[in-house]
Amino acid sequence: GFPKFFTPNADGINDTWQLSGTDATFQPTSRIFIFDRYGKKLAELNAYDEGWNGIYNTRPLPSADYWFKINLENGRLVKGHFSLKR
Repeated sequence: GFPKFFTPNADGINDTWQLSGTDATFQPTSRIFIFDRYGKKLAELNAYDEGWNGIYNTRPLPSADYWFKINLENGRLVKGHFSLKR
């Protein structure tokens, strides 16, 4: 699964966006790619990273919808979107 939104405001709740259900022992080679609405790649994560904090090139990105693509270890491709709320 994946969260539908996240709020990177340093309150300790939903501060990063990350795929749930994967870790260093289950689907460890899965790759997660995050894009803006124009298709520009903003982040690339693996299954056991802490998650994306809404920052690109040291700058916080605005509240908006962002898209992701997940290449799972078993070859399955998952696509979707989520919201960043500031």
